[in-house]
Amino acid sequence: MSVVEEPVTVELDAARQFDFWVGEWDCVWTDELEWHAGTNSVYLDLGGAVVVENFDGRPSLEFQGMSFSVYDRAAQCWRQTWVDSEGNYRDFAGSFENGVMELRRTGEVDGTPAVFRMRWENIEPDSLDWSYQRCEDGGERWTTLWALAYSRVL
Repeated sequence: MSVVEEPVTVELDAARQFDFWVGEWDCVWTDELEWHAGTNSVYLDLGGAVVVENFDGRPSLEFQGMSFSVYDRAAQCWRQTWVDSEGNYRDFAGSFENGVMELRRTGEVDGTPAVFRMRWENIEPDSLDWSYQRCEDGGERWTTLWALAYSRVL
C-alpha cells in the first residue's frame, strides 16, 4: 500500500508580506513633459518589525519622504505613516492580496470626500510598479496621481 503525501503549503507570516520591498531601488516616473528619476532605500528596523522607507526624488524633483510600515496583528492589516519634505503627513491601512499590496486612506479634494490608495504590483525579485491613486465616486474610477517603476540596484 502506498501513501500519497499531500503537498505542503507554507503560508508567509503576514508581518513578512512587505519584505519584497526591502532593498535599494532606482525609481523612474513621468509627468506630462519629461521623465524623472529618484531613489528609494527600504530596510527593516526594530528587530524586523518596522519597514522603513527613505525616498529621494532628487535630482529630478526637490522632494524627499519617509514612511514607517508595520503589520498590526490585532487589526490584521498593514499600517503606514508617510511624512515628507513638504510637511505632509498621511496614514494608510491595507493588506496584501493576490500579489498586490494595497494601502488606503480617506481624505478630501476641494471639500469632496475621496479615497486614496497606494498599490505595489507586478512584483518581481528585481522590479515592481507602485502607484498612488484617487477616487471620488465610491470606487468606480481611479485617477493615477503618481506612478513609479522600481528597479532593484544590484
